Amino acid sequence: MLWVKAFHIVFVASWFAGLFYLPRIFVNLAQVSPQSIAERDRLLLMARKLFRFMTLLAIPALALGVWLWLGYGIGRGQGWMHAKLCVVFLALGYHHGCGVILRKFERGLNTRSHVWYRWFNEVSVLIMVVAVILVVVKPF
Repeated sequence: MLWVKAFHIVFVASWFAGLFYLPRIFVNLAQVSPQSIAERDRLLLMARKLFRFMTLLAIPALALGVWLWLGYGIGRGQGWMHAKLCVVFLALGYHHGCGVILRKFERGLNTRSHVWYRWFNEVSVLIMVVAVILVVVKPF
């Protein structure tokens, strides 16, 4: 079980590294002037590659989490686990939202400012803080 838990933590941390950084690329994309086509294309390439990579990292993170939950019974029937599962769904929704935003940038349909993306970037930090507190402190 400890190996599964260790790899789950590694993949979750790696996935969240992508969730932390991709919105920073969005901040930069929102600031690119329309004449800077090469800069926009380079940032979009970085964003696409990062999104694909973090999606690949999310899959084993989720699979190992399900293994811990169902295979070893960790948190089964406990309130903190129900809350953590809600937080996991929020993280998945945030991940999906990043993909939607990326596609808007690719089509040139972004309407939001770099300031909005700076705030959007903080959501992933809050999600991770809540998840870690639920797992470590188990408040209920």
